[in-house]
Amino acid sequence: MARKKKMFRSAKMARRQARKRRSKISERRKKEFKWRGYSMDELSEIPLYPPEEDPDAVSIATLMPSRVKRSLARGLDQECEKLLDRIRNSNGKPIRTHCRGMYILPEMVGSTIGVHDGQKFVNLEIIPPMIGHSLGEFSKTRKSVTHTGPGVGATRSSQHVSLK
Repeated sequence: MARKKKMFRSAKMARRQARKRRSKISERRKKEFKWRGYSMDELSEIPLYPPEEDPDAVSIATLMPSRVKRSLARGLDQECEKLLDRIRNSNGKPIRTHCRGMYILPEMVGSTIGVHDGQKFVNLEIIPPMIGHSLGEFSKTRKSVTHTGPGVGATRSSQHVSLK
């Protein structure tokens, strides 16, 4: 077995290697996801709407950003309510929907939802950072245009025919 050649380490190199080791350790440590100060376990226990006898109680609707909060205050429409029921009753199967305006709620996390983009259904795996956004934000309706080079006749020089 060959021995490793001993390498001279400068102070700068030693600091760099120590910094590299520390960064690898921090990569291994995963932080628990918190949304608005609540863990996913706590969010699953919080009701969607506050109880009628205590309107100031903590609920998912009161924790959402203002646009979502106003939409939830008016109540979910029939399509969104039906989608939410299908998500609650699904057992791991992807659910297809055209309801792009439905806001992602904590109870949807972990499910797969196929959102229609105008042509096909784009499967979304709902993860915690998506809470509070609408489903339509994650399935683009337009393709990015990729242009090639100019075609024949596009410029004056391309019309020139050599005499050779």
